[in-house]
Amino acid sequence: MRELITDVLVVGGGTGGIAAAIQAARRGAKTILVSEFSWLGGMLTSAGVTAPDGNELAAFQTGIWGAFLRELEQRQPGGLDNAWVSFFTYEPHIGAEIFADWVKALPNLQWIQGEIPEKVLRKDNCILGVEFQTVKVEAKITIDATELGDLLELGGIPYRWGWELQSEFNEPSAPIAPNTLTQTYPAQAPTWVVVMRGFGASNAPEIPKPLNYDPTKFEKAWTNYGAEAFLNYGRLPGDRFMINWPISGNDYGEGLERLLNRETCTQFHQEAKDHSLSFAHFIQSQLGNRYGLAEDTFPTGALALHPYYRESRRLIGITTLREQDLLPQERVAPLPYRVEAIGCEYAENFCQSIAIGNYANDHHYPSGDIPLKPKSIRWGGRWTGTPFTIPYTCLVPQTIDGFLTCEKNISVTHMANGATRLQPVVLGIGQAAGMAAALCIEQNCQPRELNVRSLQLALISDPTAPAAIFPLFNLSPSHPEWLYWQRYYIDHPESYPNHGECPANSRTLSPSATAQRFSGRFDRKAIQDYELTLSDRPNQSWALITLETEINTQLQNIPSGQILNGFGKFNHSGNWVLVEALN
Repeated sequence: MRELITDVLVVGGGTGGIAAAIQAARRGAKTILVSEFSWLGGMLTSAGVTAPDGNELAAFQTGIWGAFLRELEQRQPGGLDNAWVSFFTYEPHIGAEIFADWVKALPNLQWIQGEIPEKVLRKDNCILGVEFQTVKVEAKITIDATELGDLLELGGIPYRWGWELQSEFNEPSAPIAPNTLTQTYPAQAPTWVVVMRGFGASNAPEIPKPLNYDPTKFEKAWTNYGAEAFLNYGRLPGDRFMINWPISGNDYGEGLERLLNRETCTQFHQEAKDHSLSFAHFIQSQLGNRYGLAEDTFPTGALALHPYYRESRRLIGITTLREQDLLPQERVAPLPYRVEAIGCEYAENFCQSIAIGNYANDHHYPSGDIPLKPKSIRWGGRWTGTPFTIPYTCLVPQTIDGFLTCEKNISVTHMANGATRLQPVVLGIGQAAGMAAALCIEQNCQPRELNVRSLQLALISDPTAPAAIFPLFNLSPSHPEWLYWQRYYIDHPESYPNHGECPANSRTLSPSATAQRFSGRFDRKAIQDYELTLSDRPNQSWALITLETEINTQLQNIPSGQILNGFGKFNHSGNWVLVEALN
């Protein structure tokens, strides 16, 4: 067995792991990244969920998440405006290539593929490294970036699995007592993504019918949407379709406790793959053999390399993030288009912020949705989630040294995990964990001893991918005052404006090279609900939406019936124009 020594060890090459390893190495720490799979990126690549959710507003496209989007815009033929579930869809291999290229550019980052953790090296309350099948790595700081929180189990580090009752954290949407749902589905259902494609006039190869195929499971899949909208949900470039559909679709949650054991996990994986292939077979049988499997999508074919896990073992950290910490605060006289931005009940959580998110709380169970406290607002002509912050203390165990978490295994409740699990948020958490680990090496301290202000300042001033600490609706990372106001609120958190806008100067935006000119009649259907009827095609109406603060402000002040000229991107799946500039 090989034996290696490093400053920082990152176990798991998923969304949080790749961000942690890159950031630790960019900061200067000697870093080893060990992954099970040949593709880096997890949810964003090898799990096939190439339609990221959340942090879509320009102001929230910061850090490694924002850098990843800019790279995708440069590399993805045909652009990212393909689906209606996300503003950014792309081919999985392009995302994997971006991460691999970033790793290659760092001489102090060693990537080891094809290894699974077997043993956590621990002395008393300090984690010293990890032993894999063929290599043992000793490290000053170990980061658990595994998909299911494997190091928590192997290292005897306290963790949670499953639901918490309302009595434990007083969460408004938590169950009062155990019930059929909590007992049947102790965690959110994973999905084994499968990618299909159109074959045009040709006939696609027949998708074999898996064993135990039951078409009744899928009969209501697109009843309320129609087949075209269903396919366009996760449309990728090149007439491909990411099949990650929650309604009578390919979420799979039978016997989830099997995920906690490596032997029974294999059985679960096979069933989940069969379930997705059954759904693909059903789609082909209903919509015709012009649709088939996109077998050249992954190294393994049309099926992703591993499941899209929405939940894992969760650390018991210094702080546990709860549902109410993510909800918008109440306001006596709310603005007509949004409510208070920050939901942290405890100021300490807010002052500890090291990453931001804004996704609505989204839970997946095969039996259907559950009632949740709402946390969405109308902004930019559409619905988006209210912002929240992730405190550093959610990444740190209560008593264990030499250890951090950075995936869906951070210290959150089952309820809060529905908002913190999304790809952009996990990239931000991973970036913060990697920076924290590197700073612990620099300062010769343990993660529990790290000065959080030094971590915050390092994140916002990173020379390659500066990351926001506080969510500010009206301040995109390209704004010349961005760094000033991020630092200002680090030093004066009590001055943070709860409506989420700082007193920065506005600016005039220029459209991207791929934006198209448009002209038409502007109509205000309701508050934050806009429509454009094209002048040259009066029978065509499009929704008008934007991700840019300046455009959002302009749209609110345009009178209905006015002729509007500007630049934007037409999305045929969502029937919207994404406005980038107005004349």
